[in-house]
Amino acid sequence: MNDPLGDMLTRIRNAQMRRKGKVNTPGSRLRANVLEVLKDEGYIRGYSTTDYGNGRSEFEIELKYFEGEPVIRQIDRVSKPGRRVYAAVSQMPRVANGLGITIVSTPKGVMADHSAREQNVGGEVLCRVF
Repeated sequence: MNDPLGDMLTRIRNAQMRRKGKVNTPGSRLRANVLEVLKDEGYIRGYSTTDYGNGRSEFEIELKYFEGEPVIRQIDRVSKPGRRVYAAVSQMPRVANGLGITIVSTPKGVMADHSAREQNVGGEVLCRVF
């Protein structure tokens, strides 16, 4: 698999189109950090980790719905393995005029765009969520 984060975002998108309550994805540190941001911002209910030993783990993501509609209307990968996208703090992209978030990987960790602006740090733009 070339793009593990893109795979996780696609699994979330596909599960929400089918109105699933939970979705499983292989575990990694980057995926855990992105899931933590999604949970803190209120886009998913939560996630749990299952450890299978010898370095393998799996996340079970609890998706969130409001009045039968998915909370995540749009989730897109921005920085891909073939084309990395970086943004300085002054050029951090806004999603839907601040209604959505951009998840950014910074030297201070993975965070939402508003947190990166508060801490005055830029980095790699991972994905957009609205």
